[in-house]
Order: sequence, then C-alpha cells, then structure tokens
Amino acid sequence: MIEHDAAARARAAAASAIRAVMQGQSLGRALPDVLQSSHGTDERALAQELAYGTLRYAHQLRFVAQRLLQHPLKDRDADIDALLLVGLYQLRVLRTPAHVAVTTTVEACRVLRKEWACGLVNAVLRAYDRGREGHEQAVALSAAARFSHPDWLIERMQAAWPAQWMEVLDANNTRPPLCLRVNLLQGSREEYQDQLSQCHIHSHTGPHAATALYLEQPMDVAALPGFSEGRCSAQDEAAQLAVPLLDLQPGQRVLDACAAPGGKTTHLLESEPRLRRLVALDRDTRRLGRLRENLQRLRLSCEIQAADAGKPQEWWDGQYFDRILLDAPCSATGVIRRHPDIKLLRRPTDITSLVGTQRQFLHALWPLLARGGKLLYATCSILPDENQMQIREFLAQRHDARVEEWPLASWGIATDPGRQILPGGDQMDGFYYALLVKT
Repeated sequence: MIEHDAAARARAAAASAIRAVMQGQSLGRALPDVLQSSHGTDERALAQELAYGTLRYAHQLRFVAQRLLQHPLKDRDADIDALLLVGLYQLRVLRTPAHVAVTTTVEACRVLRKEWACGLVNAVLRAYDRGREGHEQAVALSAAARFSHPDWLIERMQAAWPAQWMEVLDANNTRPPLCLRVNLLQGSREEYQDQLSQCHIHSHTGPHAATALYLEQPMDVAALPGFSEGRCSAQDEAAQLAVPLLDLQPGQRVLDACAAPGGKTTHLLESEPRLRRLVALDRDTRRLGRLRENLQRLRLSCEIQAADAGKPQEWWDGQYFDRILLDAPCSATGVIRRHPDIKLLRRPTDITSLVGTQRQFLHALWPLLARGGKLLYATCSILPDENQMQIREFLAQRHDARVEEWPLASWGIATDPGRQILPGGDQMDGFYYALLVKT
C-alpha cells in the first residue's frame, strides 16, 4: 500500500493536472509536467488513475460539488476546485473508504500550499459521504450529470445515433482495454501470444484485425517481452484496420498524411516492407519526434517531412502516390474513453473548424493520387459532419472519385458511404473509414 505522504502527493498532482486541463491544456501534456521525476512509481500510477478517472466523471462530480459548496471558489483556487473533484471521485467511483479518501485529500491541500482549504475540503467530502443517497438521486435527474458529458455533445450524439446514443455515452466513461499490434515481420501473432503466456501474461486475439491482441490485465507496455526490440506496439484494434484496407503492394509510393505520432506509419511499413517510398507528413514537429522514436524502436525507416498536408505546393515533388492515408484532424469523439479531457476541452464551434480543415486536406491531397490509386479517409470521430457527410460532399464535387464498399465487413455500421465503428463495439474505439478510388 502506498504510504500516506505519497498518497497525498499523488492527489495533489492529479488536482494540478486537472486544473491545467480546465485551463485548456491537454491531459497528455499536463500530467507528465506535473509528475516529473520526483514521484515514485506507485505514486505516479495513483496520480494517473485519479486524474484520468476524475476527468472521466468530471461533469458528474462538478454537479455534486456545486450542490455541496455554499459559494463557488475563486479562479485562483482552481487547484482546490479540482482537488474536491478528486476527493469525490474516490468516494463515488473508487469507493475508497471515507477515512482514507478524506484524510489524504485534506493533506493534499498542504502539499498544494493551501492550508486554509483543509477545513473546506474536509467539510465538503464528509457532507457528501453523509448524504450520498440524495446526491445520487439528483444526479439521475440530470442528463449532463448522469452521462457525465456536456449538454451539447449529448444532443449531438442523440441526433447522430438515436438508437445507440446512451450506449455510446456509457462506453465513453469506461476504461479502455490494452490492445497490442503484433509486428508480423518478427513472427506470427500466435507465436507472440505463446511468448506472453510463458511470462504469465494472458491475452486473447482481436476478432477483426489479424495483428490485434488484447491483454486481460493492463500493464506497462515497456515491460512486455520484446517490446523494446519492436515485437509489438500499443494500438487499438479499430486503428489497426486502416492499413489492411489500403491493400498495399510492393513498389508503391505511399503518403501518410497527418502521420504523427506514427502508429499507422509503422504499421504501413510492417505490412509491406517493399514499398518504393513512404512519406510520413505532419506539421507538428513535437509529435514528429515521437514518430521518430517509434520508428527507431521498431527498426524501421521512412521519409519524414514537417509540413502542412493542406499545402502540397510547399512539399510535393510532383510524383503521384499510389496510396494516401488521410488520418484527418477531428473532434476525437470516438476516443473519449482514452482521452477523457476531450469532454472538457472540445467546444461545439470546434466541429465547424475541423470540418473545414478536413475538407481542405481532402481536396488538396486528391490531385496527388495516381489514377487507379486509393485514398483512405479516416477519423476517430463519431459525428456525421466529419465523416459520411464530409465524404458525400466530396464525391458530389469530384467526378473522378468513387467509394469502394466493404459489403462483407464484419465490423462497424454501414453509413453510406463508409463504415462507422462506435466506441466499445467489439471492445474497439470509435473510428470512421471511407476508401476513395481515383477513376
């Protein structure tokens, strides 16, 4: 069991990361900055659990906190505001014994150098513990609290998926499974599964991607056998479907637009090592650094360009591509269970902007595709504006494009055009795919 001081530090770290998210920073950037190297392994793991879990239920917890606070906290005390949510998460979701949750969360006030807040935090958490039943009844009467999503996103889901919207929202609040992509250049999936079994790591195969293995229990991927040598990578099964859809052949020229951090780039190279050329393109130089790290670990190489996919005049050499993978910037509403901060960071106005960027990229990259070539349009969104409606509009304007359908596909829902995977479907993240062929 983690010792008392470390437990308090972990709660303070989680609160600091959540405060950063509330101020507009992604959790993926905020949490590493907060933790740094001064925190032990157990402390870091607890802080991560508290930060991700609290954000997963943030709207629900905020609803309860507002019922308990007599006056809203000032902006300068956003860390205490976040710490209250961390405390409520422990009591409501983790079912941490009240004396442990309250004591360590109060102590976290001192770690944050906000001793004045100790009494407030103690009073609020104990008041919730005494009146749980009444607060839970109130939660059930509010859609935003019940589903722990912003109202605008609930309305979007209801309109887009009238038969499935409740299942989608509930799936967004679950912990995602750990899925591996086995590198078939180094051996079969069955061979690696046997290797895991010998290390007492239990797994089962994915039903749709020939490279997918699900671990029965989550663990640090760096501790997996052969991970540092490139035997496997962490990648959701839905994302692993992209490369097989492209039907790669030896000698082809391939563009991976919006490639960073490189999950699909490395899968392209593992799937067909005899490509004539693979260009991995992204305008985010920081994320390109992660792509280079992934290539190095997997002992793979390709051409990397830091450039804007929407401005090919600045980087294209004039030679056509046989395949283009456009993993377009999107709302990421299909991967909320992995990135719960999306529910706080995303705004309804973002969708219009993203749809415009997607449209720009589609029309900019299409002229780069050879006749008979294929462009796979992919998003991790489940909003029709970014998916089937985007492709319908593109097809209406481009008479040299047709959609290749997959009538026998065993995954997702046909959306005319393309196919949509909803979050949680066969354990997968939410993804959309449409394969366009140049006629």
